Amino acid sequence: MTLEMDRRTILKSFSSVAAGMALSRAGFAAAPSSKGKKVLRGLFPIAQTPFTQDDKLDLDSLAAEVKFCNRGSVPGLIWPQIASGWSTLSTSERMAGAETILAAGKGGTTSLVIGVQTQNNDLQGAIDFAKHAAKNGADAICSLPPKGDDAALLSYYKSIGSATDLPLFVQTIGDMSVDLIVKMYNEIPTMRVVKDEAGDPLARITEIRKRTDDKIGIFAGKGVRLMIDEMQLGFAGYCPVVALSDVYQQAFELYEAGKHREAFDMFGRILAFDSITHADQYLLVARGIFKENTKSRPMPGMGDQNNKAAPLTDEEKKAVLKALDTYLKPYLRG
Repeated sequence: MTLEMDRRTILKSFSSVAAGMALSRAGFAAAPSSKGKKVLRGLFPIAQTPFTQDDKLDLDSLAAEVKFCNRGSVPGLIWPQIASGWSTLSTSERMAGAETILAAGKGGTTSLVIGVQTQNNDLQGAIDFAKHAAKNGADAICSLPPKGDDAALLSYYKSIGSATDLPLFVQTIGDMSVDLIVKMYNEIPTMRVVKDEAGDPLARITEIRKRTDDKIGIFAGKGVRLMIDEMQLGFAGYCPVVALSDVYQQAFELYEAGKHREAFDMFGRILAFDSITHADQYLLVARGIFKENTKSRPMPGMGDQNNKAAPLTDEEKKAVLKALDTYLKPYLRG
């Protein structure tokens, strides 16, 4: 059976159970974080980590990402995760970055989720990050899995989940099974979201929703390039980069309002714009979030991806600004 046929079968299966799950899904849509003010649903971009020319963490630009999301009615922000280059950050940089993000978000509506994973399976370090996040006002915590078998992963997430009363986002990778996700959900009271990037999430979501009574939010990753399929299947959230997250959020809102053709058109604008610019990093500059001289830090193990694009020329920068003004200006909130 082809992947395309699998997806059609999944969609058909989903539609047959959708009515029975609708009330539960609506309940999750309105479910607040533990603070009772912010929802854990919609666009939760992964914040990029800005650095100065002398390789110091640029806290002002990091705070600007939070303020942008608040201005643009983006419901959430996660930092630091894979796209943030979390493994390049020292403990002191992560603490300072979390404090900056959480301070910048006070009084706003954007849910702020702090990543707590560590290198070398350092459970105590992850617990320390979780407690630091809670102390400084985070709305939720998130963690990549450590290395280990199912029993080790369950034990790890139980420990992280019980370290605070914050909602827990579990990110799956590799071969983490649906059975393991369901077991975690049943045994970790604070687990509220799974960012599912193990296997083919499109082939797993209906089973996860059904076996958890649709009481856990399932977030999509992998670049949010299948958002229409994912919305049809009932994904609760999406994790792009920050620069166009306000436009992605409008596609989500349109779909949730039953305006499916309009949602399709909005998402198509994003893909079309991306196809002619390929300038994710510069978009943060173009939209006034990062400074012109903001840089990133190469990530170990990423190989050529660290230098996959040369710096834009002045003409290329002008082309990005013109494309924003010509094609997306009416839809920019931030």
